[in-house]
Amino acid sequence: MCPPAHFKVTYSINPWMDPAKPVDVPLAVAQWEDLRDRYRSLGHTVEELRPHPDLPDMVFAANGATVVDGRVLGASFVHPERRPEAAAHLEWFRANGFTEVHEPTHINEGEGDFAVTSGYVLAGRGFRASPLSHGEAQEVFGRPVIGLDLVDPRYYHLDTALAVLDDTTDDVMYYPAAFSPGSRAVLRRLFPDALIAEEPDAVALGLNAVSDGLHVLLPQAAVGLFEPLRERGYEPIGMDLGELLKGGGSVKCCTQELRPA
Repeated sequence: MCPPAHFKVTYSINPWMDPAKPVDVPLAVAQWEDLRDRYRSLGHTVEELRPHPDLPDMVFAANGATVVDGRVLGASFVHPERRPEAAAHLEWFRANGFTEVHEPTHINEGEGDFAVTSGYVLAGRGFRASPLSHGEAQEVFGRPVIGLDLVDPRYYHLDTALAVLDDTTDDVMYYPAAFSPGSRAVLRRLFPDALIAEEPDAVALGLNAVSDGLHVLLPQAAVGLFEPLRERGYEPIGMDLGELLKGGGSVKCCTQELRPA
């Protein structure tokens, strides 16, 4: 995770961002700290990536890399404003004992478009990641990569339209209308018992969530997901990241998962 030491949006790259709406920086920091502290209270280890004052989107740490079985595939960003973030992430991994660190050839924005289940890597495409990054990820991680086409610009990354709830049972939740017809068919075949999100919860970025297999941290505004999650045996925890949403992200965007070997 990367704290928003200097958080000021000056350009717009997704539907939730509005540079005309000022960000309350102290509140943004407090919301980020609440998320960090909640992870720690649940028993998780949280590593913090040093922020850079000229890179406000570093707070969205999920985009900086993907880690599977201790192997790291770095990011390559579409927008020039974010490109310097990639080197900062790779530097952190190399300095912290990761020995299989791969610099990408093709554009991918980390866990924004890569989601990991027990047997697959799900890979979004259509707005950010290059389709060529899917083959690259398969070579790095040694897992089948399943391409999914995103067709609604509100859901520009896979992590805005789908969340893995349990990577041991392959339980997921997703919003079907974010995907092409063929990709919806693939999701139905792979995950016939998935939790299907309704539009109001998807619009609230409710699928930008993180689950440890029991606790599901998600935007508190996605009220329609709470009871279905409880019915499946999960404990939903609503988080207020409203200031960070102005920059285009929520719980998952702020969280890069370090999956050990």
